[in-house]
Amino acid sequence: MTDFAWTRDQFLLPDGVIYLDGNSLGPMPKAAPDRVARVLQPEWRDMLIGGWVKAGWHMMPETLGDRIAALIGAEPGHVVVGDTLSIKVYQALAAALALRPERRVILSDTGNFPSDLYMAEGLARTLGHGTRLVTVAPEDVAEALTDEVAVLMLTEVDYRTGRRHDVAALTARAHEVSALTVWDLAHSFGAVPVDLAAANVDFAAGCTYKYINAGPGAPAFIYVAPRHAEKADTALQGWQGHDAPFAFDPAYRPASKVARMRVGTPPVLQLAALDAALDVWDQVDIHDVRARSIALSERFIAGVEETCPQLRLASPRDPERRGSQVSFHFEHGYAAMQALIARGVVGDFRAPDIMRFGLTPLYIGEAEVDRAVEILAEIMKDRLWDNPDYKVKAIVT
Repeated sequence: MTDFAWTRDQFLLPDGVIYLDGNSLGPMPKAAPDRVARVLQPEWRDMLIGGWVKAGWHMMPETLGDRIAALIGAEPGHVVVGDTLSIKVYQALAAALALRPERRVILSDTGNFPSDLYMAEGLARTLGHGTRLVTVAPEDVAEALTDEVAVLMLTEVDYRTGRRHDVAALTARAHEVSALTVWDLAHSFGAVPVDLAAANVDFAAGCTYKYINAGPGAPAFIYVAPRHAEKADTALQGWQGHDAPFAFDPAYRPASKVARMRVGTPPVLQLAALDAALDVWDQVDIHDVRARSIALSERFIAGVEETCPQLRLASPRDPERRGSQVSFHFEHGYAAMQALIARGVVGDFRAPDIMRFGLTPLYIGEAEVDRAVEILAEIMKDRLWDNPDYKVKAIVT
């Protein structure tokens, strides 16, 4: 049983702040500063370049990959950490397309995160020969899977509404037509139970700065199923993915298994912060997190709908069909969110009119949910959002 009083005590949060934006950037684990400082000194200070071996820096992408694998139902040795989520999606998609050379269609949905679609469009343009991205409404994905589709590329949990795809069912449906799957777990990892091996997923990628709390810009990860591991094409042939990177061979020879998906030099400071964040997850059962997340989400929805009739639920009503966030439509959503933030309730906004709230049980409980509802109700009742200062959009929303 997960001790949520203990997990709450593992994070640094400003006094007076109700943080409902962990679905965008998680708060700092208390252990992170010391773990990062250890890299600075004594490791970097005393070991200098020797830290790559003596401190284990070089192997961190694999060792942390195995820690993540245990949390997402992946086989050991088939997850590696590094680079950004966009890069990892690109790698996974390129590898999947290379395994289906006779097909040209990448299928996704219109609600997918734009960066994933940008990556797919760019890769299709580079490959040419009729390779193209096709998007359909989320509810039409299964029907759109035909024998023309090479790869189904989806994000499990929609970044705007929290709507959740059925990974196992859609993967099975894709395999029925001999298509491969690439799943983006950005809003799944640390929010809902994930079991990649059981779902027979081909490729997956995810980030670590949201629910995992590894810090801004924390590296992403990629999963390659064992059946593809020795065949996966490495479209981005970085030196760290070479079979012998320090041989400096002018000819590229991919490393074995998922290590071939390494690209550039590991970001050691960020990996150290991830290491500290994962220490918290060693004490957490994701099924407990999921149950508590649903309870908090239901409480939040009930409170908002009772007191804020101006807001309309954008997330699925059924908690089993959404992730660990709740979203509402409101015409003046951006200004209302700024009014909330000014009063210590931090959520965020997604165009055109969506107010997003992350319900993250590791550090949020019933008291925070109830107080957030009270403050939101005051803002709506007194039209406190109707302030010119709140309507000036910042570069990050």
